[in-house]
Amino acid sequence: MQPLVVLIGIVMGSSVALLAGLVMTLAVFFFLPGHDDRLAGEFRPLIQAIAWAVLLAGASAAAFAGHIRQRPWRQPALLAMLVAMVLVGWHYWP
Repeated sequence: MQPLVVLIGIVMGSSVALLAGLVMTLAVFFFLPGHDDRLAGEFRPLIQAIAWAVLLAGASAAAFAGHIRQRPWRQPALLAMLVAMVLVGWHYWP
């Protein structure tokens, strides 16, 4: 396995784990209907974070699959992953 594929796999695994945690947090929101007033301000940022995580997870999964299978579109997929990483970093940078 090439070192670049390992790095892409680390990004993919981290982004998928982040997405899973955010989706589980959303599920907890739905199981606490009595606390709607306290959680109302957190719902929109949570949905935005899930959207960013979906973008990063999708781009990194595509880059990983492209590099593992040696597809001709692997370089654009890697570029999309890098752009997604920069966008997520730009969005969350203080």
